[in-house]
Amino acid sequence: MSLARPIAALGGGLRESVAGIGAFTRFFFQLLARSGIALARPRLVSQQVHFIGNYSLLIIAVSGTFVGFVLGLQGYYTLNRYGAEDSLGLLVALSLTRELGPVVTALLFAGRAGTSLTAEIGLMKAGEQLAAMEVMAVDPVRRVLVPRLWGGIIAMPLLAAIFSMVGILGGWVVGVLMIGVDPGSFWSQMQAGVDVIDDVLNGVIKSLVFGVTVTLVALFEGWRARPTPEGVARATTRTVVTGSLAVLGLDFLLTALMFGN
Repeated sequence: MSLARPIAALGGGLRESVAGIGAFTRFFFQLLARSGIALARPRLVSQQVHFIGNYSLLIIAVSGTFVGFVLGLQGYYTLNRYGAEDSLGLLVALSLTRELGPVVTALLFAGRAGTSLTAEIGLMKAGEQLAAMEVMAVDPVRRVLVPRLWGGIIAMPLLAAIFSMVGILGGWVVGVLMIGVDPGSFWSQMQAGVDVIDDVLNGVIKSLVFGVTVTLVALFEGWRARPTPEGVARATTRTVVTGSLAVLGLDFLLTALMFGN
């Protein structure tokens, strides 16, 4: 009897996990099947790009600046041991375009925009607005969820690009203006060492994948949230935890695929 309970608990947990993965997959394909509204009514998508992207711009820009400061400072101290201070610009640019830009932006995106989307959908469900749309023969998935999905997918690469740009400027401020690295070497090493396809494009692909993942998780958690204040609060917490872990796991897989050769 004592052995049967842990086995039953393990089986129940596995069953719930498989059921959750299946529900998430069905939800994803349901959104894809109704994505025609993104082309039929692009204004809905542009409004969500503004809501998701513009309101996240400040935290992305400030975070990118300070990450660039830290990269410039730590990179200089590390390269100085080997007499390679002139490669500081290359170090900062590769770190941001390949890794830190997409990943840190996605984590901030999950904490700022992801929780906002989950809370918005959850409150619409609690206020019976989604049910009212169904009564009026308006598909809430097509009208509410799909524009937010594509808004997140479009906004995420733009935010990652801004993060990398201000991070490089932050590294230049610390390395060139404060420490005294030669500005010509800073920019020339960066231009010579950063490849558009292998570095910049792969970073953009990462940010697109992270944007799809975090936005889907946020919408899914809001869609299945219990229509109570406690249910919405738990859904927003699950969005941050699940979205952040998914970003870190996908980052490892994508890095292994892109830069493993």
